[in-house]
Amino acid sequence: MAELHVALEVNGEPREADVEPRRLLVELIREDLNLTGTHVGCDTSQCGACTLHVDGKAVKSCTMLAAQADGTSVTTIEGLSNGVDLHPLQQGFWEKHGLQCGFCTPGMIMTAADLLKHNSDPSDTEIRHAIEGNYCRCTGYHNIVLAVREAARIMRDGPAPVTTA
Repeated sequence: MAELHVALEVNGEPREADVEPRRLLVELIREDLNLTGTHVGCDTSQCGACTLHVDGKAVKSCTMLAAQADGTSVTTIEGLSNGVDLHPLQQGFWEKHGLQCGFCTPGMIMTAADLLKHNSDPSDTEIRHAIEGNYCRCTGYHNIVLAVREAARIMRDGPAPVTTA
């Protein structure tokens, strides 16, 4: 099978690879580019662990061929922060205990980032609706919703002031 040449931007860096036509974007990201924060959970687009952004939109990368990403801009969980500080969603998940085993967390965060880009003050119902395509077997979702709500607040209002006793 002839390979296809793919050129794309990943986390702000130009990247190129030769891929088989049937190679999935998640495989390119994890195996060829060594960005393992994007997880493979189900291979059927049911769990959302592989969610990343393609041209600014949340996409389940196990349902997209690598060749379809040619010419696009891809952001993975590794590219969400500025490299120094955690992204408000990452901080929110940390502070509000929105993760346990962490397997679903990158996909949850990438899905929530897409939500917050379009809705800076989502209700709990809107958050739950946005993440309904992402499965978590550990948390029961309550703390994930709290984490997304906290991130939305930080993104709108800035970090909470530090108080001293």
